Amino acid sequence: MMRLVLICLLAGFLSAPARAAETLRFEDYAAAVEKVEHPAAPRLSDAKSRQYKSQLRDVADREVNFAGHYVLASWGCGASCVMAAAVDAKTGSVAWLPFTVCCWPLEIEEPLEFKPDSRLLIVHGGRNEKASGIYFYAFDGTRFQLVKAEEKRGK
Repeated sequence: MMRLVLICLLAGFLSAPARAAETLRFEDYAAAVEKVEHPAAPRLSDAKSRQYKSQLRDVADREVNFAGHYVLASWGCGASCVMAAAVDAKTGSVAWLPFTVCCWPLEIEEPLEFKPDSRLLIVHGGRNEKASGIYFYAFDGTRFQLVKAEEKRGK
């Protein structure tokens, strides 16, 4: 009986790293890609959108690249820093990523990973110049909601 308990405990400990390594997949947050013939101009309805109107207008005619009918745009905000917003190609509404991203690993070319047919956004690096890691966000059309965080531990 004791041997069975030990085997169960050992199996639990050995499977913990496998569970920790599980990542979310783009397919888990599928979105049907829509062809938008005449993309709407970004709505500059808040102070931040008005402040970055040039960057938002520059992406207005790009093809849909995120969450079915959005254009996810990012631009530099300093050395090794980017900020981003999702512009609805159908309505022009703007949803801001609620933080800047910095300090991503050298082997990562782009700190934001996304696909046209998915609502999942994967962020590599530090949010607002704080703890670094990999962060998974689901986009609901108005905001980015944290689903999972894999923060790197300091030495």
